[in-house]
Amino acid sequence: MVTVVIDDEEAAVAGAEAADDALWLPAREAEAVTGWARKPEGLCRGEMCVPLPRGREAELVRDATGSGAGAVNVAALWRLLGRPVARSARGDAWVLGASAGDRAQALRSLEAPDFALPDRGGRLHRLSDHRGKKVLLVTWASW
Repeated sequence: MVTVVIDDEEAAVAGAEAADDALWLPAREAEAVTGWARKPEGLCRGEMCVPLPRGREAELVRDATGSGAGAVNVAALWRLLGRPVARSARGDAWVLGASAGDRAQALRSLEAPDFALPDRGGRLHRLSDHRGKKVLLVTWASW
């Protein structure tokens, strides 16, 4: 079981294979977790498609064999898209981040990116729940 975090969303994926810098997810799981699916024109999310680089197809996709539906190396896809990837030392937890361009665009909009933090009782509060209101965030650390 591998945990994948994308945009503050966490998914536990059975059948994932983590080896070195590769994170292979079954094709259906890759689409469910990331929104990217294998199509004849490449890897696609909605109307946007990324062609598979010639000679590097095997780094990104494994075709279906037998009854399997193939697999996608989502870590390699994220790097191809210019997005950061981080993994735990054991490879059981992965974070697929937003690109620097996406972050810069969000900063130019003068709107803080959404995040969620627990209150003292453990209840999660999202910044987006308070859009249009003034918000004071108080933090403290003992160190």
